[in-house]
Amino acid sequence: MAGRHRAGWSAGRFVALAADIVALIIIVWIVLDLLDANRSNDVVQWFHDAATWLAGWSLDIFHLSRHWAQVIVGYGVAAVVYLVAGHALARLLQRV
Repeated sequence: MAGRHRAGWSAGRFVALAADIVALIIIVWIVLDLLDANRSNDVVQWFHDAATWLAGWSLDIFHLSRHWAQVIVGYGVAAVVYLVAGHALARLLQRV
């Protein structure tokens, strides 16, 4: 029983960590975009590509007239969903 609990705890920690990393990538892109980072920079481009791929499903949920608001809401919804869903799944796995 103890080994099974430990395995669930490890899987839960992994899921929570993955959700945190995904949300962090998206949040870093939001900050880079709002600070008007140079998109020809490879690091900036990597964050843009990764965040756009991760948040692609949420980018057109709302249409806002201001670019900064569209970026915060479009990408922010995805970051919040990944955090909430990831940590809820992690808690569930820790109970197993």
